[in-house]
Amino acid sequence: MLVVLVTHTPGHRNKFIDSQTAKVGIGVLLMMDVKTRWNLTLQLLEHADQLREFASEWLQNRKCSDYRPLFTSQDKCTIAKYVMEVLMPYQYWTLWISKWHTVRLRHIITVNNIMFDHVDCVMRAFGKKKNQWNEDLFFAGNLARQ
Repeated sequence: MLVVLVTHTPGHRNKFIDSQTAKVGIGVLLMMDVKTRWNLTLQLLEHADQLREFASEWLQNRKCSDYRPLFTSQDKCTIAKYVMEVLMPYQYWTLWISKWHTVRLRHIITVNNIMFDHVDCVMRAFGKKKNQWNEDLFFAGNLARQ
């Protein structure tokens, strides 16, 4: 929702970009998700994490005060970082396979084994922690494992 608000008008876009220019030189906008490209989700989360400070500054503007609840809490940022950690190998191996013109069955089996090992490792880590979002990720990981 915040990305829609930032890109809604030219004035909002310019203020968001201006909030970055003093610190990083070239400002960028938040990215919107595309449902048909699952690996874009990882890029979107990484991008949003990098722009979190600027989004906070932008929301401090008195004209945007009604939208401050849209800012991501620290708990949600922690969850997003766990999701990024889970998705990172999927993106790496998807891009690796897509660069090969001839992918052999042995490559697929190797990548498959690596991914299942990764899911097992994530499941062990999430299984140790006892809060709701970890249990939700643990449940999603079990579904992926099946």
